[in-house]
Amino acid sequence: MTTVLEIIAGISVLLGSLLFFITSIGLLKMPDLYMRISVTTISVTFGLGLTMIGTAIYFNELAVYARAILVVIFVFMTSPVGSHMIGRSGYLDGSKLWEKSKADHLVGKYDLKSRHLDS
Repeated sequence: MTTVLEIIAGISVLLGSLLFFITSIGLLKMPDLYMRISVTTISVTFGLGLTMIGTAIYFNELAVYARAILVVIFVFMTSPVGSHMIGRSGYLDGSKLWEKSKADHLVGKYDLKSRHLDS
């Protein structure tokens, strides 16, 4: 039974590492700040989740499971907020959209002096 759990843990950690690798490629390939933020937020969040699940399965202790779950919950809650703040700062700082972007839905809605969003 432990061999099966070790294999499952290894596959989970390998899939998480693969997502981290895909993230690094996405950082190099994506054309603008906003797409890079999207790539890193999604793949790093799920990559970390898979890695933590694999770690918890490998050690197979309640304390490790509890810590892994808390880490995953923390990252799932803070990663989107952090990415939003980075994207907002980039937009307010004047970071340009990719030239093939279809629309900029925030044009005319931000007061750049007060940094207030009119909804």
